[in-house]
Amino acid sequence: MRKTLIALAFLPLLAAPPAEAAPKLQWTARCPDYGMSPSPTAGLECATLRVPLDYAHPDRTIELTISRHQGKPGKRRGVLLMNPGGPGSPGLAMPAQLQQRMGGSGLPDAYDVIGFDPRGTTYSTPVTCGMTTPEERGAVLGPYADGPRDVVATAAKARAVAGKCGAASTKDLLPHMTTANTARDLDRIREALGEKKISYYGVSYGSYLGAAYASMFPGRTDRIVLDSVLGPRGLDVRANQRFAEGFEDRFPDFAAWAAQRDDDYHLGRTPAAVTAKFFELAAVRGPEFRSDTWSGLYDDAFFPAVAGEWAGTARAAAGPLDGDNRAALQLQVLCNDADWPAQLGFYQRAVERERARHPMFGPAAANVNPCAFWPVERTEPPVRVGGPGPANVLLVQNLRDPATPLSGARETRAAFGARARMVTVDAGGHGVFTRENACGNDVVLGYLRDGVFPATDGSCRSGG
Repeated sequence: MRKTLIALAFLPLLAAPPAEAAPKLQWTARCPDYGMSPSPTAGLECATLRVPLDYAHPDRTIELTISRHQGKPGKRRGVLLMNPGGPGSPGLAMPAQLQQRMGGSGLPDAYDVIGFDPRGTTYSTPVTCGMTTPEERGAVLGPYADGPRDVVATAAKARAVAGKCGAASTKDLLPHMTTANTARDLDRIREALGEKKISYYGVSYGSYLGAAYASMFPGRTDRIVLDSVLGPRGLDVRANQRFAEGFEDRFPDFAAWAAQRDDDYHLGRTPAAVTAKFFELAAVRGPEFRSDTWSGLYDDAFFPAVAGEWAGTARAAAGPLDGDNRAALQLQVLCNDADWPAQLGFYQRAVERERARHPMFGPAAANVNPCAFWPVERTEPPVRVGGPGPANVLLVQNLRDPATPLSGARETRAAFGARARMVTVDAGGHGVFTRENACGNDVVLGYLRDGVFPATDGSCRSGG
């Protein structure tokens, strides 16, 4: 999930129909570079794959771009697909990032590590909503609402963004940008690679994509790791509201950090004083201040920038991929995946309820967004996470995650039942694997590399 962009009765889902013949991938030694220098995909090879736009009517196809870092001969045990979340985040660079961060661990030697830009993203038949302003691109997470009138004002803007998505040049693609179809794309990638099963690592929204794949295609899964875990209904209205829960789970870490550095930033000598400073600045600087602070809670490495912004010595900057495409796909997947209430009264009541429960960020997380006015109907029910299958799903979760709080991870753990194990880490921030906690890294490495699936749920202590 993007840091700054950011609720039935189920029927059986359509599985991907069998292909007549698996296409042969043509790998090239140069991958797209996202306009960055040095290229984040250096050292990888890439290929393209055609997949159905609509798996129920597979005649029309779209293109996926896939990347690969090959495993070491004699040590390779299969393929490991990776997804960075979003939805809307491109993933071609993930195999190179894994090699950079974990190259000495032996993990990249054990797999052909596969990245991909999911359908609708960047180098894989991109979608657009024609959004031209940062406000439009951030509409998935409404601004902090001071009362019912603010919800009405946000609704007018959200309706306009939804209308842009419905009238955009790629509007014919819009209904098919879903987690279920992306999971089917994963299976087409598996098929094109000539593999009977795949292993998978996904973080943030990528955890829900992996949970969907493990639910739709359980017999085609090898070792599955879900990191920073969304609830079993994905990024629905409840998950949006949980951002406020995550904010307040995580904020004490920043408050303690800032209090220890009061001589540098002058934000307060105690965590309580830093918290008071937050409300003082929020009253003056408005909704963007709260959203920027929430974004900065994703990683301890962002704390100096947050403190600098509070102190007026720094300001957050947009990245090279923070444009219309990423925001458009995020909206399209979220709005297509779930039922979003259409009545403004629902959001007005939710804002007031969350103000009482989570005053720091609740009225932002509960505010209305374009999904309430979405121009197309869902083409199928949401993915039902869980069901029968092998015991091969490992969940890893920080206790204080600002975006995917522990409560959602617990629900997904319960949905998988005996198929899953969950290891919690006494840490804050978004993402466990390749971060500072040695115990959390060892749990993931022990499973993906060595096949050690925990016998029971467990935990890692702070700094472990």
